[in-house]
Amino acid sequence: MAVVNTNISASLAQASLARNERALSKAMEQLSTGRKINTAADDAAGLAISTECLPKLWGWSNRCKTPRMQSA
Repeated sequence: MAVVNTNISASLAQASLARNERALSKAMEQLSTGRKINTAADDAAGLAISTECLPKLWGWSNRCKTPRMQSA
């Protein structure tokens, strides 16, 4: 009869390490981009709202610049 030993502590430590690596990767991505929401996986509703609002904000920014440029 063959006996297979399993090191439960090592398996739990490996799972914990993988979880921590994913969290670190996500935190580094957020820090490097300066954004809280980078993908739909972060916050699907927030991403939808932000992608809808950004063109509107850019439009307002352009409208604000246009009168100053025309008067100059």
